[in-house]
Amino acid sequence: MTDVTITITDREGVSHTIPAPTDMNMNLMEIVRSYELAPEGTIGICGGMAMCASCQCYIESNHQLPEKGDEEEAMLSEAFFVQENSRLGCQIHITPHLDGLKVTLAPEE
Repeated sequence: MTDVTITITDREGVSHTIPAPTDMNMNLMEIVRSYELAPEGTIGICGGMAMCASCQCYIESNHQLPEKGDEEEAMLSEAFFVQENSRLGCQIHITPHLDGLKVTLAPEE
């Protein structure tokens, strides 16, 4: 198993540096849920289908991420608290090049 280190700042402003597996086809939203960094029922409400913005986060590091898909663009256009560095955590798959990624969870809507 290969892990990368990701730093996630939760909605209370607490920073968590955690290992995230690259060999389990997980996304950032699933990592947040598995480490219980947001109260249950407040993140990933749609199950990771880019149909809600409950997993919106702000990318704080200079990592090159895949382009936003049409569904992600559409959801972010309707979401609250959107910033230029907003992404949906469910659309960011954990890969080796994400080592050192830093994100902040957007406020709950």
